[in-house]
Amino acid sequence: MSKRTLERFFRQYVGVGPKWVIQHYRLHEAAEYAATDHRRDWPDLAARLGYADQAHFIREFKRFVGQSPTRYAENARAPVELEA
Repeated sequence: MSKRTLERFFRQYVGVGPKWVIQHYRLHEAAEYAATDHRRDWPDLAARLGYADQAHFIREFKRFVGQSPTRYAENARAPVELEA
């Protein structure tokens, strides 16, 4: 089976392309890391997730999450106020 045939089958049965799935998986991993890890080494994380550089990772993260990894991490650590 060719690569293109596999991509077509994937899109047909999953509903999105394999690149989309991989990208979203990586960004979910990054969001979890940002929310839980105290030492944030964005260049290292970008490399571990397969990004060519930190800038590319940050652009994708912002597009996916709506804010920078640093801002997301700050918001994830902020205490949640419950309404009475």
